Amino acid sequence: MADATRTSDLLTPVPDDDGAPFWDHARAGELRIQACANKDCGELRFPPRPCCPHCQSFDSEWRRMSGKGRIWSYVLPHPPLLPAYAKFAPYNAIVVELTDAPRIRLVGNLVTEAGAPLDSVDPARLKIGARVQVVFAEVGGQVVPQWVLERP
Repeated sequence: MADATRTSDLLTPVPDDDGAPFWDHARAGELRIQACANKDCGELRFPPRPCCPHCQSFDSEWRRMSGKGRIWSYVLPHPPLLPAYAKFAPYNAIVVELTDAPRIRLVGNLVTEAGAPLDSVDPARLKIGARVQVVFAEVGGQVVPQWVLERP
């Protein structure tokens, strides 16, 4: 786990009623995505919302994902826009396309291990299509998904 004094000023999610289960599952070390519970639909959706955009059902469930994905896109913010992030520059923000749900993309950071600093991965190692695996770490009192490169 990273030194809490280094991450205490970073932005953390503010769960709402629709997204609260996502963060509850993250606290338990699980990556789950909201899905329509209508047996004729079953579409996954992210970000979480009360109504299925495909069939308009209000029934939902949370499906466990493998946590595997690939880097779909990334950015190295220059300069960091928020003062708390300046000490981590250069750091990355990545968009991950989930292997078992290719239309679902999550934003996070690529790190060397759960809880490692945001600048723990050399920017030269970032590659579109690189295989990643989810890990979970506490950042500013909230457990968030982070990503590590998959080991061959």
